[in-house]
Amino acid sequence: MRALHVLGRTIFGSYFVYNGINHLVHERMLSQYAAAKGVSNADVAVPASGALLITGGLSLVTGFQPRRGLLAIIGFLVPVTLEMHRFWAADDPAQRSADQVNFLKNVALIGAALALFGIDEPWPVSVDEARPNREDMYVHLGGREMPALPA
Repeated sequence: MRALHVLGRTIFGSYFVYNGINHLVHERMLSQYAAAKGVSNADVAVPASGALLITGGLSLVTGFQPRRGLLAIIGFLVPVTLEMHRFWAADDPAQRSADQVNFLKNVALIGAALALFGIDEPWPVSVDEARPNREDMYVHLGGREMPALPA
């Protein structure tokens, strides 16, 4: 099961890293599209959302603070899904269909992210798992081991 978890989270996280990079590489085109969909300050929102996607995706791939990464991804997906993929408001049947597909895809991705919240931290084969437990760390001062620095 560990191998499947690592494979699944790598695929899932890499999807967001790829899309975040795409936001930065195609910033101008995506900003124009977002502005046409009614997003205010699209020229700021697109690169910011790209950075959010990259950060969240890398968090999942590496297992570094994955719940924060999941929150970043959900924090991107919920407003984007509701604002950019309003299929119920589209007049053109082709646009309605495309928006509905993307809306439902994003809802499924939100569901997957919520399901991953059920995995206890640290995740298997992760940066967090490899780091020493803070309770096991000691500071050596004057030849004495102290559980923590005095306040």
